[in-house]
Amino acid sequence: MTDLILTASTIVTMDSARTRAKAVAVSDGKIVAVGSLADCQAALPNAEVRDTKAAALLPGFIESHSHPVVSGLSTQAPAVSIQPWDAKDWDAIVDVFKKTMATTGDHPMIFNGFDALLHGRPAPKGAELDEIFGDRIAIVVDNSGHGVYFTTSLTKRNGWDATPPADPVGSSFGRNADGSLDGQGFELPAVMMVAQPLMAELGGNPLVSAMGFYRVLAEGGITSATEHTYNNQLLKAYIAIGSMPNNPLRISLYHVSIEDGCDQPIASPLPEEVLVKQGIKLWADGSPWMGNIAISFPYLKTEATTNAGIDGSKAGAVAMNYSREQLDAILDKYASSGWQMSFHVNGDMGLDIVLGTDHRWRVEHVGAGRRDQFKRAGEMGVHISMSPFQFIYWGDLLDGQMFDSEYGASWQDFRGAFDAGVPVSFHNDGSVSPPLPLLNIQAAVTRTTINGNVHGLEHAISIDEALCAETINAAKLIKRDHLVGSIEVGKLADFVELAADPSAVDPHKIYSECTVLGTWMGGNRIDLEAFMAAASAIPAAEHADLHHAATEHGHKC
Repeated sequence: MTDLILTASTIVTMDSARTRAKAVAVSDGKIVAVGSLADCQAALPNAEVRDTKAAALLPGFIESHSHPVVSGLSTQAPAVSIQPWDAKDWDAIVDVFKKTMATTGDHPMIFNGFDALLHGRPAPKGAELDEIFGDRIAIVVDNSGHGVYFTTSLTKRNGWDATPPADPVGSSFGRNADGSLDGQGFELPAVMMVAQPLMAELGGNPLVSAMGFYRVLAEGGITSATEHTYNNQLLKAYIAIGSMPNNPLRISLYHVSIEDGCDQPIASPLPEEVLVKQGIKLWADGSPWMGNIAISFPYLKTEATTNAGIDGSKAGAVAMNYSREQLDAILDKYASSGWQMSFHVNGDMGLDIVLGTDHRWRVEHVGAGRRDQFKRAGEMGVHISMSPFQFIYWGDLLDGQMFDSEYGASWQDFRGAFDAGVPVSFHNDGSVSPPLPLLNIQAAVTRTTINGNVHGLEHAISIDEALCAETINAAKLIKRDHLVGSIEVGKLADFVELAADPSAVDPHKIYSECTVLGTWMGGNRIDLEAFMAAASAIPAAEHADLHHAATEHGHKC
């Protein structure tokens, strides 16, 4: 590996001891000097000096809560995205339906990303889909992962018209008055029954689809990510991708607690710097967009919540997936193995229960988290992974349409979390939202939604704090800060090149002006075209079981 000295207009190190530099020296994939060009040449006198031509070079961004392989299968071809940022309303969705029908012959179709709140209408039933698709087989998966909507043709092909299936444990099908299916299914087991067989029929190479989302993450400037619904059937795919030239991501795995053996280590030929198992994942409550989170305050009854089918009856204590005693029993079973425990929790009531356990690790999302809870988390040493995307895309609905402003305007209280001294990181929970760290930073600094509206400006943070949340704090959260998260001697040479310095532009233009120019991993500039081209040599049949693995343990946002 060639010794290099990289230069840029400015290097933002995220190292409190030396916040800015002009050059960074790299040898054998690691940083050996940071400072002036002269400093770096003294450390590596024979190194090639390469000007990145970037306005700013930063440590690679870290996605502290993600699902790369599953997200690739659900958003990349042959699946079709209808997420709100790809299709803004029902008319746009129908246009996507029609274009897909015209180009897929007689093959089944899967569309991912319907959101009743953001698309502004109730989820479709089978009869409505039949008017569009006729006798074609098609399913629509909810963006939250909690619902699936399907045509009558699929019902008939499965024999469900003559013998409607019973509701799987923990889920349900929508039904007509006579008990027949109406083309809707809710919660993961029902989604699996509908989607899993169909995914296997789509064709294509599932590993290539997974790699497509790796590319999306890298294009956002991300060099390290997590898999927060890991199960053992995904291991083969993660090893295969991590072994490829120009692999752009380091992955930390969080094993779902519902799989037997979740406390066992993985067997991987890859170095831990590339692939490591880090923890175990639990779900305390559900999704704010489906109305099943453990909150102490009510949902409002508005046109938005009515259209989304949210009546508030599934919120509150009934939304908890575990009692405090059950949580402690699970943790007592697995905590002694030394894994970091990761808790999905959106509601403030749910966070009270999680923080009331006798174990201390990390919590995810915490949309309704209160300042007293953040203070308690800080005192306990709990790390927090926050979800700016909830504010970015749903903020205009959260404030006044889903909840009273007292709660909705303070959703994702970045200021409160940082003031509590908690190591706060940000995430996008792919595929629930696009992995765009720079947009997260912009929103956290300006409290501005995707529509340009400001909510709860007093909950904003500084640009330096927001950058920490996407770099060094995220590295601490995944226990990798000895390797990544800042540009310091001894750490891995993972970088992101930006077209502008985030600290030097109008905060409202961080996302538009600080364009990602490229990323580096271990001292190599990533060639995403070469990365994707390498997939052509992989037989599709070799990873055909990925479809099953991806639907067996889905996730909630």
